[in-house]
Amino acid sequence: MKRVASIDVMRGLVMMIMMVDHVRETFFLRWQVSDPMSVADTDPGLFFSRFAAHFCAPMFVFLTGLSAWLYAHPASGPRSPAGFLFKRGLFLIVLEICVVSVAWAGRIPPPTIYLQVIWVIGLAMIALALLHRLPRGVLIALGLAIVFGHNALTPITFQPGDAGYIPWTILHDRGFLIAEGALKIKVSYPLLPWIGVIVLGYAAGPWYASATVPAQRRKLLLTAGATALVLLAVLRGLNIYGETLPWEHGADTLHTVMSFLNVTKYPPSLAFLLLTLGMGLLVLAWLEQRDNAFLRICASFGGAPMFYYLLHLYVLLALQTMAVAWLGANHGTRYEFDSLWQVWALTAVLIPLLYWPCRAFGNFKRRTNMAWVRYL
Repeated sequence: MKRVASIDVMRGLVMMIMMVDHVRETFFLRWQVSDPMSVADTDPGLFFSRFAAHFCAPMFVFLTGLSAWLYAHPASGPRSPAGFLFKRGLFLIVLEICVVSVAWAGRIPPPTIYLQVIWVIGLAMIALALLHRLPRGVLIALGLAIVFGHNALTPITFQPGDAGYIPWTILHDRGFLIAEGALKIKVSYPLLPWIGVIVLGYAAGPWYASATVPAQRRKLLLTAGATALVLLAVLRGLNIYGETLPWEHGADTLHTVMSFLNVTKYPPSLAFLLLTLGMGLLVLAWLEQRDNAFLRICASFGGAPMFYYLLHLYVLLALQTMAVAWLGANHGTRYEFDSLWQVWALTAVLIPLLYWPCRAFGNFKRRTNMAWVRYL
């Protein structure tokens, strides 16, 4: 299957943005940000650094669904994506538990396993493996119903020990599956809204069919993105529905804008998804038939997404370990920066350094016949 350049470019863009947030969590962790953030107590630079990272998970999950449709509809004729989705989903869940958690904790075993974005993409892929056979119209309706409707479920809560606590924690509310003992497990990314996103991504797949001309695809992307942002302006602007934290007028224009953009990620509110997916679709439309050196660099990262993800986590772990060994811990057991600009500076250094191994692995992945390599 021929790769779609704009999809790889978009993946690469969000992964480069993700680097900023992960450098922050490695070297600026003492400056915590809540979800949603506290507008009054969060420096604007830190706020917008964190806000930029909001676009990563929604676009990656949406593009995962879209790529699954492309896998199911190669030039040679339709094929079922169920087996690939199911196996890949299981692989990602194991990867989250055994590899990603170790990278974040720097210990084997980690004291707490946080089930985050890789886990939720894996579960969403397994859900899509079961749902993809539904008619496209049903998939669109189901995806929209989940994305628009899950906020109405917010009042439903369960306490630890209740019969519904574990399934509801996995589906909708963050919380610990195992809160006591040597090994704790916490769900950071509840699943339900992400099923809606991956289903909508799969339903958008025909926009990238060979029979769809670029101008038509661009029009569809622009229409969908603009519609999402208009809905956001109405629902969020009037504080009607779709976000648990109403926006308020701040002390100045900047803090008012921050309040409006301060949407909930865990689980992603309707406002969060309208904002991130709406803007993401507009960027995808802008990327149609564009080509320059920077976009080709983005595509190299996007062509080897899991390799990049694991590589950058372990590079950050190694840098934190070396910093403590050489410079000493200056905040508890960690070495941390004094200023946010250092987070941005380290990000600007790391992205070019990681480009070469990602490019080499992407080329190797396209040449090799080893099936396991394609999971990275």
